[in-house]
Amino acid sequence: MTTLSRALVRAGLTAGAATGLLLAGTAGASAHVTIRPDVDTSGSWAKITVRVPNESDTAGTTRLRLDLPADTPFPSVRVQPHPGWTAELTTEKFDEPVEVGDYTLEEAVTSVTWTADNGVRIGPDQFDEFSLAVGPLPEPGTYMFPATQTYDNGDVVAWDQAPAEEEPPHPAPTLTVVPADDGSQAESRHTGTVEADSTDDLARGVGVGGVVVGAAGLGIGAAALRRRRA
Repeated sequence: MTTLSRALVRAGLTAGAATGLLLAGTAGASAHVTIRPDVDTSGSWAKITVRVPNESDTAGTTRLRLDLPADTPFPSVRVQPHPGWTAELTTEKFDEPVEVGDYTLEEAVTSVTWTADNGVRIGPDQFDEFSLAVGPLPEPGTYMFPATQTYDNGDVVAWDQAPAEEEPPHPAPTLTVVPADDGSQAESRHTGTVEADSTDDLARGVGVGGVVVGAAGLGIGAAALRRRRA
């Protein structure tokens, strides 16, 4: 085999290996509980979708509790029905009235818990989504929605770690609210949600490109090897 042939074969193998690592890394990065609103502007009413991937290879998710921002409660919280699951809203009475925009609240929903019916679960290699209608959204800023994921083998995972420069193992779902008069209202700016979806799309595009490059490299290397043997 000539030096050029060996180089081409190595290039194809390297591209293929790199693609595998990229795809594996993308899959690992997306396995978090996240939230995604359809609107992220202050004062707006939004539908928030909670995405729940199952991280276990053997157990299934049967319960999820989502804690709502404690310092800025939502005046209104409504749950979209989800077949096979029962939703329970936990309401807290405040010691003193809380002012939220034009609302004065004496109590508010502080968490929502979805529990699977008998025989229902989010199994290995699966995910599900649950939705809330909330509003109005608070003042601009980033808000945490800690989540607790329970599996049918008794394991409990708390998604409650604050955002950091280096992503923690179990980051809390977060929502970044932007000013209502921001010219970029159409952009979704919330950690681990639509922004993450865009990142996933980019990663998938790069991954597919890597597969094509890897396959092309292997094909070129094989062709060179056949010509050499001929």
